[in-house]
This record gives sequence, C-alpha cells and structure tokens, in this order.
Amino acid sequence: MVFARTCSVALVGVEGVVVEVQADLEPGVAAFALVGLPDKSLVESRDRVRAAVVNSGADWPQKKLTVGLSPASVPKAGSGFDLAVACAVLAASERIDPREIADLVMVGELGLDGRVRPVRGVLPSVLAAAEAGYRQVVVPERTAAEASLVPGVSVLGVRSLRQLIAVLADEPVPEEEAPPEEGRPDPMLAGLTVPGAGTGAGLLTGSSDDGPLPDLAAVAGQQGARSALEVAAAGGHHLYLKGPPGAGKTMLAERLPSLLPPLTRQESLEVTAVHSVAGLLPPGKPLLTVPPYCAPHHSATMPSLVGGGNGVPRPGAVSLSHRGVLFLDEAPEFSGRALDALRQPLESGQVVVARSAGVVRLPARFLLVLAANPCPCGRHALRGRGCDCPPAVVRRYQSRLSGPLMDRVDLQVDVEPVSRAELAGGVRPGESSAAVTGRVREARERSATRLSGTPWRINGDVPGHELRTRWQPAAGAMAAAERDMERGLLTARGLDRVLRVAWTVADLAGRDRPTAPDVAHALQLRTGVSRGAVLTGGAR
Repeated sequence: MVFARTCSVALVGVEGVVVEVQADLEPGVAAFALVGLPDKSLVESRDRVRAAVVNSGADWPQKKLTVGLSPASVPKAGSGFDLAVACAVLAASERIDPREIADLVMVGELGLDGRVRPVRGVLPSVLAAAEAGYRQVVVPERTAAEASLVPGVSVLGVRSLRQLIAVLADEPVPEEEAPPEEGRPDPMLAGLTVPGAGTGAGLLTGSSDDGPLPDLAAVAGQQGARSALEVAAAGGHHLYLKGPPGAGKTMLAERLPSLLPPLTRQESLEVTAVHSVAGLLPPGKPLLTVPPYCAPHHSATMPSLVGGGNGVPRPGAVSLSHRGVLFLDEAPEFSGRALDALRQPLESGQVVVARSAGVVRLPARFLLVLAANPCPCGRHALRGRGCDCPPAVVRRYQSRLSGPLMDRVDLQVDVEPVSRAELAGGVRPGESSAAVTGRVREARERSATRLSGTPWRINGDVPGHELRTRWQPAAGAMAAAERDMERGLLTARGLDRVLRVAWTVADLAGRDRPTAPDVAHALQLRTGVSRGAVLTGGAR
C-alpha cells in the first residue's frame, strides 16, 4: 500500500474547514514534500513529524513521500496538522491499517520526542468535524475535555504518538508520564489576566466560576449611573460614562458583568470557541459560562482591538468580549481609527477582516462601555474648579469620540463626584448585584417572550424598523423624542435607539409597552437632560 488518507481541520477565524491529509509513497530518492498552501509553521512539520515517528519506535519510509492537504485552495496554518500527517505517513508505509484512520479527524502538535501537545482552536475544530459528519476525533489529552463539549462525537485523548499507534494497531497501549507542564498556566497567557484570576492591567479582567464577580454594593453613591447600568444590562444597550477621575466609572464598568445572566449553552460554546482560537482558555475550564469582560489598554492598536495580524486574522478584543462586556477606559486616548473601527461590529454583531490570506468573519456581539474624563486634566466637570485646560483643548479632547460612534451609544451618563458622606457610609448604601440581577432577568424574560419567534432576544438587538412597525409604544409616547428629531437634536438612528431604551425601561417597570415617562427616561439617559423621568429599579 503506497497511499493513505485521514483528516484534520484548518481554522479560518473561528470557523473550521475539514482538510483531507493524503500521503503518497513512490519509489525514488528519499524526500518529503508537503503541498496544499501550508504556512511556515506547517512546512516545519516535516522535521517535527519525522523526528516524532522515529522517536516513537516506528520506521521512517525511505522513499519519495508526498503529503497533500486538500482542498489546496484553503490557507492552512499552525502545528495542529502534525498528528494527522504522521498517521497518514505511517498508514502509507503499512505500519498501521489505512482503513483505521480514513474516518478519523486528528488535531494535535507533535514534539520531537513523540509527545502530543495541545493546540489552539480544538473546540471549533471538533465542531467543524461534527458538522461535516465525522463522529470520531483524536486530540491531545489535555484538550479532551474541551473536545468533549461537542455532542455526538467520540473523543480519544492521547499523550503520545506511540499510544495512538498502539490503539490503531490494536496493540497494548504503553503508559506515558504526564507532560511536565501539566497543570501549569499556558505560556501563551503570560502577562495576561484571565477570568478567574482577578483584575489587572492585562487584556482580560473579570471572574468566572472560580469566585464571585465584583459586587455593585461596593460602589458608593452614583444612583443615576447605577440606574443606567441596570438598563444597559437589561436591554443590551451600549453605555458612555463621563465624569472626573475617582468618581467610580471603572468600578461601575467592572461590575456590569455581575448584572448579566449566565450564558446559555449555545452562547457558552460561541464564547469558548473564540477564546480557544485565541489560546486564552483558563486551565481546567473547558467551557466558559460567565459573560467575558475585556478591558484593553488605550495604547491598543486597531488589529488588537477588532482582529487581524499577519497571515490568517485572529480574534481581537471585540471578539474576546463576544456575549460579554468590552470596556474602553480613557476612551479619548484610543486612536481615532481604532475607535471608528468599532462602528461595524456595533451595528452588525460581527467583524469582517479582509487580508491577503482571505476574508474572515469573527463574532463580536458585545456590550460596549466607554469611560472618559471631561477634559485632559479631568477637573472640567467640577464647575471649572482647578481646571486649567483652555476651551479649545477641552473641545478637541471631547471631539476625539466621533459623532458617528457616539450616535451608536444608547446611554450617555454623567458620573458626578462622590460626596464625603457617601464615602463614609452616611447615606443608605446601594443595592447589591444580586438584587439588581433579579430585575434584569425579569426584564429579559419579558423581552424574550415578546420577541419569541424572531431572531432577537433583547431590545438592544432589535432593528429600529421592526420596533416601529411591529411593537408600537403607547399613543403619543414618542412625541418628545420626535420633536427632538425635528429640531436636529436626534438622528433617525438616535430616535430608534431611544425607542429601544424605552422598551427596556418599560420591561423593568413591568409595563406592556412604553409610555411617555418611559420615553422621557430614555431621552434623559441618552442626552443627559432631565425631563421629569422616573428612575427604574433600585434607583427610585
């Protein structure tokens, strides 16, 4: 037998494409050719696979060897093809039966000693294999739990190529010691703070099943901002917090994930797939069930924010915060190009990245929270006390957040300085996250019931046209908002977003449809101008 085939998976963004790995042996001078649009790391697999096969006790064929990756038009990157290439070569040389591997999908990197090492993107790879009709996959032992999340697929986790050869050849399976890095943090996570590891200055902050999320009860005062946070969580509305330093903007943003309900099974798989491709899954946590929280530094580049990089684009911060919260602290300090690149995912819930290697679609349905000082020194909001910024500097600083971007932010709230009495506990403390989360869940249940039979579940996702035509507010409720639009204070998009927020306010209050006070509250949350609105929830 001189030909054998098996399968692996090529990742394009967070989607997988099943690739047939073919090995052909012909008489001639010993050589190893790898074809099928491989990248540099995949080309280097020729040396890794040869050393792994020899160090696993098998003979390397001394013939002309050609390994083809089909379809050849799909770019292939990474070391995850090593295991499939090695088994295809061994089957072609008749070390194992080619029929045993023909219907297998294999994902894993090989060390020179034959150990099978974990790779990124195991979950989306197994999902792609299941969708293509494959029911048996082979993965590194350390990622077997992640692969087992896909129903209907039999998963074999192996520590070494020697073990896999024994299983396929129906021989006694040798014992292998656990890899020395077992249980240690993935080196790809160095310098980052991941969910469950506390907060910090890294890319990801927040918490997971390992411990509680930051509680809203720790925030002193800020009744208006707390109300806006509740509305944002209930309806999935983007939020802009503006106020002086030390007022609590960052504390409020960090506590927004604690108000969101746990991820559904489908949402958990989506979030886990993105983090798996990025190599950011916490050790021992194959499935993420808590909404992610991502807080990139203001020096972040546009590719790190929206996705990109050399070769096949990788997920950026907007995709890492999919189904969770993206917090941009000191938002005016971000580059204008990076901020304006958020406009597409804010509307569509996905990022389309075009590179020479192809076009990639990455999920990016997140809740955006922007925080900013009123001026470079931050004291302009204190009625000018201590602020030395010239008016031109203040205007230029505030204009860094473009009008088209801010038009997509539903809630724009001023965060006032905290008083000494509030800090000292002289006033009634605010509600805890648990109390607010109860109302958020009830509001989301009301909206989900109303939107049943549609692709949407929360008010923030419903297109404005659908809201205007299918779910009408109370008669005359939108009069004030329509007047603002006629006076040029609201755009057509802004009017639709006021209506979305009004529906969320009504859901929190238990009303069947928005009334004039609900719309007034929505206008106040968007413009900062009080119109006699009544605050919802614990901020009443």
